[in-house]
Amino acid sequence: MTEATAGTRPPARRSGGRSFYDKEVQGVVWQVVTLGAVLGIGWYLYSNMVHNLETRQIQTGWDFLWRASSFDISESMIEYSSASPYWKALLVGLINTFRVAIVGCILATFLGVFVGIASLSRNFLVNKLTAVYIHVLRNIPVLLQMIFWITIAHALPSIREAEPVLGTFVTQRGIYMPVPSADFGWTTALIGLGIAILSIWGLGHWAKQRLQMTGQTFPVFWVSLALLIALPVLGWAIGGAPTTWDTPAPSRFNIRGGINLSPEFLAVLVALTLYTSAFIGEIVRAGILSVPKGQIEAARAVGLREGVIMRKVILPQALRVIVPPQTSQYLNLTKNSSLSVAIGYPDLVSTANTTMNQTGQAPEGILIIMVVYLSISLTISLFMNWYNKSIQLVER
Repeated sequence: MTEATAGTRPPARRSGGRSFYDKEVQGVVWQVVTLGAVLGIGWYLYSNMVHNLETRQIQTGWDFLWRASSFDISESMIEYSSASPYWKALLVGLINTFRVAIVGCILATFLGVFVGIASLSRNFLVNKLTAVYIHVLRNIPVLLQMIFWITIAHALPSIREAEPVLGTFVTQRGIYMPVPSADFGWTTALIGLGIAILSIWGLGHWAKQRLQMTGQTFPVFWVSLALLIALPVLGWAIGGAPTTWDTPAPSRFNIRGGINLSPEFLAVLVALTLYTSAFIGEIVRAGILSVPKGQIEAARAVGLREGVIMRKVILPQALRVIVPPQTSQYLNLTKNSSLSVAIGYPDLVSTANTTMNQTGQAPEGILIIMVVYLSISLTISLFMNWYNKSIQLVER
């Protein structure tokens, strides 16, 4: 073999260290620089906050939560007064937030499913009305809708001018409705209702397994309806069958008795329900359209009614498409409830703002709001992710 010529030298080896122009080295450098910048900005903001608090002679800590709040809250589901501590005021706001968020999610779901199904109707009028409903409500900011509904509520008759309809007063101070008196019989009726709901859930699970194992159907709807009626009535009868109701009655300056739904609560609830249901309606429509038409035609070919096809064929398959974006709508509704502070609804943000104004503990107050909403969002996400996995198609 001939010797290698001078023009064909082997390539020189790199030194032990890597060059700065190496992509891995640059990636590490930029990560270190970014982390340092974030830590530096965070330290600057923290130092600035501490300096401002010291200048204003405000001590940080959580001792303020046990001091008397010294302010009233217009509506509370638990016992509360101005002598109660700040932590209880925040708890009242949190309960009010849960109240409007849970009821809003339930109502928006039912209304959204109805709108989504109606938007696919072959009836021209129904189809166009749902299209207008969706496009109008989802393009108007929810805050403006809250302001609109609270304005409508304030235009209702005053306490003295309101006339009862079936024992219910609709006034500018809210809706006053009769409720069962606090008797033992009504308590046992509620217990019976709870047992009925659990029984219906177990019955549905058993009927589904029975269908998969034997192919035999079970009249779940009629049995569930019977349980839903019979068990509460049985509990009511066991408790003495009370017939007394707490009926609202007008007094000189107010209405006493019954249950009151404040105009602020109703305005927030209606606005959040209508706004979110428009988005849910589009999600449901897309989910239904994702089901192959061949399966629908096959169901019709074997003689199934349209209602049965929707419940047994279309919706179970559409749920796999509906649930993931539905999770985002529940999160949006819960977070949008914080806008209710603009119309005076005493939610968590409202009570926290009042607490911060009185105590000057702004960092702690903001931290409480952030942690609470983060916890609620994570809880909703975990539950919906679990439900989404439970309805996914299991391949054998």
